Amino acid sequence: MGRHIFHIDLDAFFVSVEQVLSPRLKGKAVIVGGDPERRGVVASASYQARPFGIHAGMPLSKARRLCPQAIFIQANFSRYRQASHKFMAILADFSPCIEPLGIDEAYLDVTGCEGHYGSFRQMALAIKERVHKELGLTASVGIATCKVVAKVASDLCKPDGLLEIAPGEERHFLSPLPVAKLPGVGKKTEQVLQQMGVVTIGELASLPLSVVKKHFGKFGVVIHRYGNGIDDRKVEAPGEAKSISKQVTFAQDTLQRHFLEANLQHLCQQVSAELRSQDKQASCVTLKLRYADFRTITRQTTLKPASNISQIIFDIALQLLSTAVAQKRKPIRLIGVKVSGLCGKEKQLGMFDSQREKLEHLDKAIDRIRSKYGSASIRAGEGISVLNYHRER
Repeated sequence: MGRHIFHIDLDAFFVSVEQVLSPRLKGKAVIVGGDPERRGVVASASYQARPFGIHAGMPLSKARRLCPQAIFIQANFSRYRQASHKFMAILADFSPCIEPLGIDEAYLDVTGCEGHYGSFRQMALAIKERVHKELGLTASVGIATCKVVAKVASDLCKPDGLLEIAPGEERHFLSPLPVAKLPGVGKKTEQVLQQMGVVTIGELASLPLSVVKKHFGKFGVVIHRYGNGIDDRKVEAPGEAKSISKQVTFAQDTLQRHFLEANLQHLCQQVSAELRSQDKQASCVTLKLRYADFRTITRQTTLKPASNISQIIFDIALQLLSTAVAQKRKPIRLIGVKVSGLCGKEKQLGMFDSQREKLEHLDKAIDRIRSKYGSASIRAGEGISVLNYHRER
């Protein structure tokens, strides 16, 4: 029996959740992201706003210039997570084989599950009906024998659509589409392919594999297979998180060193606290910087031994920041920290173990205070580790 995969994607998810709660927003140009007078980016836009060129990731200030009549709303991620949990619970009633992709979409392996509904199409319609009835949201569904084709199908039938690709028709379906529609093909890959004379997915699929591999290496093998409608990936539940990251976008671009260091230290405290809550340590620290011109860089280094101590992670991140600022003195709009290479907590004794133990005890004490009095009850400052500790009144 051949596989049958659904890709189910909620339409304009953040906006749609807001429209359910505020029906006055329906049918209007709505942008979720925040106040366009302040720094931020578009998180979601209604379909009424999109003809103006609005898309996710666009600066809010630009979105307002393009669509001044739009209604701007602050994102409420707690609200969206609740809706997402209900969405995934609905999908679980149709098949236990679910692979969430973020908060608003998922793959569903429904092979052999269609009996009660009569066909896979009727099964997909039943999912759409429940999502609309229980959540007030619309979903688009792509049906195919593999993940990549199902994903392309759901993208093409938005909003509130359903598109089924019959077995054996995968390559024929993909062939006339622009190569940028293929998952994994970003702007840079698209540019290289266009330089090679490749505009459609069919043209990519017809290239000799050796040619694609020469230009893109192993990645070329993947997109060549995808272009031919071949994708053997299973629908799998997500495993443990492989990294933890935090970032902040500033209200104004800055090169003020003290301000950057203070924000960096706060981010390092957040990621290290999350590491400790999971009883994990990290072996790699990555710094992310986005400049005023939206160019983004990352710099990383290895931690030996792995650690979840705030001060150690901050010291490493600070070195990366110092090097990056020295190499390029341009105003910064966003700073972020990611820890990866997560592993279990393994006690390693060494000549500096006494100092590490002191830092571990300090982190544990800070964690307890923040747990009781809130995350803002204690902050690190210059030359002192405990500030702004307010007793409960």
